[in-house]
Amino acid sequence: MLAYFLIFLGAALRVIPHPANFAPIAAIGLFGGVYLSRTQAIVLPLVAMLVSDFFIGFDSLQTRLVVYGSILLSSLIGIWVRKHKNLFTVAGGSVLGSTLFFLITNCVIFYSTAMYPHTLGGQLVSYTNALPFFGNTLAGDLVYTALFFGIYEAVAVWQAKYAYAHNHQS
Repeated sequence: MLAYFLIFLGAALRVIPHPANFAPIAAIGLFGGVYLSRTQAIVLPLVAMLVSDFFIGFDSLQTRLVVYGSILLSSLIGIWVRKHKNLFTVAGGSVLGSTLFFLITNCVIFYSTAMYPHTLGGQLVSYTNALPFFGNTLAGDLVYTALFFGIYEAVAVWQAKYAYAHNHQS
């Protein structure tokens, strides 16, 4: 049930108006990698992307493959974080996922268009011009990661306290 909810939430939050790149998809991948099966962790963000892309629209196959592949990295990071979970690895995993997404997608888009000269200087201008999108990506990933992990952990603590209190009533 949680998996279906995350797909719906991810797709819905990409479709409704929001700042560019401020979306929960990478956070869903990271969260899924920590708390769900490996298959679910890999499939959830990709399905959420696919469903929302039906409403938003598709661009080139090359771009979609790069974007989906970059999103998949957050799931793989989450699978690693599962065995090392603490505040720092979760936050670091979110930042790493955002950074990899920024570097990979902007590199591929740079080489696949004539928008910038294909030189080191052109690449640097491309990354510089994309920094506002990186800020939104990083902020969105951190906010949604904090929400997903925070709510999940708070519910787990509440359930444990409730179970303890229920089992130790006089």
